[in-house]
Order: sequence, then structure tokens, then C-alpha cells
Amino acid sequence: MTARLKIFTGNANRALAEEICKCLSVPLGRADVGRFSDGEMQIRILDNVRGDDTFIVQPTCPPVNDNIMELLIMVDALARASARRITVVLPYYGYGRQDRKAEPRVPISAKLVANIITAAGADRVLAMDLHVGQIQGFFDIPVDHMYAMPVFLDYIRQKKLKDVVVVSPDAGGVERARAFAKRLDADLAIVDKRRPKANVADVMNVIGDVEGKTAILLDDMVDTAGTFCKDAEALKKFGAVRVLAAASHGVLSGPAMERLEASPIEELLITNSIPLLNKKTSKVTVLSVAPLLSEAIRRIHEDESISQLFV
Repeated sequence: MTARLKIFTGNANRALAEEICKCLSVPLGRADVGRFSDGEMQIRILDNVRGDDTFIVQPTCPPVNDNIMELLIMVDALARASARRITVVLPYYGYGRQDRKAEPRVPISAKLVANIITAAGADRVLAMDLHVGQIQGFFDIPVDHMYAMPVFLDYIRQKKLKDVVVVSPDAGGVERARAFAKRLDADLAIVDKRRPKANVADVMNVIGDVEGKTAILLDDMVDTAGTFCKDAEALKKFGAVRVLAAASHGVLSGPAMERLEASPIEELLITNSIPLLNKKTSKVTVLSVAPLLSEAIRRIHEDESISQLFV
């Protein structure tokens, strides 16, 4: 007896969930996601899910804490409704930057969030471009780790850019940038900088040859855009003729849009893992990861390989 595929979502990114369902030709699962007058969340699953293979599409993006609570309560509701399997689909993993003790007396919040998702009753996780790969090990359940790289590669290849160099904004992103550069047959460069505090970075040097080239800054996320903009200025200073940027998750909080408009970055590529809402600038291009995520969901449901998507 084959379990039916059911996909549900909260309020974090309903448009992405609907697009995934369209790709899979399945209806979006019905759920009441509301609140009591005191702010407590109230969730009721309206479809019968007994024995079903269920997926919850819910990026833990701003408002992060509200979206995490929605996710946890929905997992609990499905578990108590006797779903056969519950897979949490996290296009964006909030608290992912707090993955280690960078200084004394601070939490490892990425591990805490993994613990509570597991404790709520999730059976497995499908995540996309985690801040660091070792977050997979924070979960005591299977984790499938996706990458938005194929989406960016398709778009950039269509632009037919010449003399490309892929630039990692820091040492931690070198592996990601190297893999991207290999598939574009491009050179690799690294921005050396110091980060005195969160959302603040001082560029020290550019390691690698960028003179006369089109530089593509690549990172997993862009938040206030301060780092990207400073890196773009440094790349221009070191001779890059054009600067583009790509980040899987466009948080774009605070002064991000104003900074992008005033920066040398020609175009910023992001995915729809996080809804852009009313943030607008002509420099931002949003690419959909719905086809990629829908194929991953189909493969999980049918017990096929996920890694084959990235060969």
C-alpha cells in the first residue's frame, strides 16, 4: 500500500509551497493557521493524513520565531493525526549562523532549533544551502541537503559572460565558490576580511586575480548587504570591470536595499526561498527553486537518490 503524498505550509512562504504543488500536480494540503486573541498560534489540519507521506514547506525566515512556532505546531498536529512520515522542508534555516561558540557564554542556537524540530516529531529534513554543512549533524534524523547552484548556473550561463572569476566573500565560503567556479570553468578569488561584530566586516585584501574580469560574489545568504557591498567596492578597487552577486537566501533586512542601490553591484541573484514581500530594487533578480525542491520531494517520496540532482 503506497502512502499518499501531502504537502502543507504555514504563513512563511505560501507562494513557494503553491508553486511546488503545481510542479508536482498535487493540491496544497488544507490547514487552518491562525491565532488566538492573545497571540498564541492555533493550527488545525483539515485533510485526513492517516498513513500519508507528509511534507511541510516552511522556511524559518523573518519573523523567525513566529515561523518556527508555526512549523513546530504543524509537525505536532500531523504526528497526532497519524501521518506515516513527516518531512520538514526548510528552504531557509533560521538561526543557522549561530552554529558554534565563537566566544564565551554564547549559545549554539542552530543546534537548539534542530533539537526542537526533532522533538516535535519530524522524521526527516529537506534543507537548502545551510549556512555551514555541519548543521546536518545537529539533527538526529536524516537530512537531505540541497543546493541552489543549478538554478544560478542556468541563469548565468544564459548571460554568456566573458573572463569570469567567482569570488568567495570569506574563507568559510571557499568550498561553495570553488564548486561553482569549476562548473563555470572560471577562476577563483577570496576576499580577506575581519568581522569585529555581527553584520559588520572590514575588507583587508583580495586573494586572486580579478583585474579586467567579471566578478561574481557568491554566498549562502545576504542579510543587510553590508558585506557584499564592501566586497564589491574592494573588487572594483582591485580592477574588476563588472561585479555581480548571488546568494541563495535574500534576507535583505534593514538598509540592504539602499546599500545595494548605491553599490557597484550590477545585479544580485537570489532565490524565492524567502519571500521578497515589498522590498524592491531593480538590481535584484529572484529565481525560483520550486522545480528543484519539487523534484527533491518527489524523489524522497519515491525513495530515489537526491545526490543525482547535483552530479
